[in-house]
Amino acid sequence: MKFIDWLYSNYEAFGAIKIDGQWKLLHILTLVLCVGIIILLTFLFKNKNDKSKRIVIFCLTGLILFFEIVRRIINFSKITDLTFNSVLSTLLPRPWCAISCWVLIISPIINKKFYYNFSSITALICAIIFFAYPGVGFNHSVILFENLYSIATHSLLLITSITLITLKMVDFKYKTCYKEAICYGVILLYSFIEIFLLKIEDDPMYFLPNNDIQNILGIKYPWFLLIYVLFLFIYFNIFYLISERKKIKQLFKKNK
Repeated sequence: MKFIDWLYSNYEAFGAIKIDGQWKLLHILTLVLCVGIIILLTFLFKNKNDKSKRIVIFCLTGLILFFEIVRRIINFSKITDLTFNSVLSTLLPRPWCAISCWVLIISPIINKKFYYNFSSITALICAIIFFAYPGVGFNHSVILFENLYSIATHSLLLITSITLITLKMVDFKYKTCYKEAICYGVILLYSFIEIFLLKIEDDPMYFLPNNDIQNILGIKYPWFLLIYVLFLFIYFNIFYLISERKKIKQLFKKNK
């Protein structure tokens, strides 16, 4: 067993076997650690200025960038037949979680409220889905780099998305939500390009037939698609409803 075997996630060299690690000790401890870090960062920086808060986000997204770069270097070194398609497949973020990582990475650079809004929304849903039913990361008896990458990046998605909210770097308002809707449209378009044009990912946002989520739910595709759309609609609206709850209450009172 060598470090290169760990880095290349050589499971045979470590005698690693597949296990069901969902909601086992490591999974639970990871969640507890994430919550603890969120509370600590909120307590330390909630009353700091915007510059200090932005530095926190830079540090968190810098860690995500580190894992993204290292994984690409490793995957590039594994390629034996270098083609245009293999380069794109390795270089570009493919599943929604990876896309959310890069959305977050550039958020402190763009440094706009609407983009922080969208970054926190899309990163949080990916983190929630992962920790609710992690298909990777916790699925081997030994934690090698590929496991660490999955656990670390999803943990950072969770920590960063919630920290953006708790540090009040977001501002969810219905009158400007079209900007976030445009951002969602962009990643949706990117997903279609991945699937049908570049052909580097089968179903990055899990909306096509026979995806993992549909199989877990065990329902027919038309019903799944309906639930998928309704869930996303409700999920996206929750942020704005909570943020503008006072205005909504006043509006109801005025109408009465």
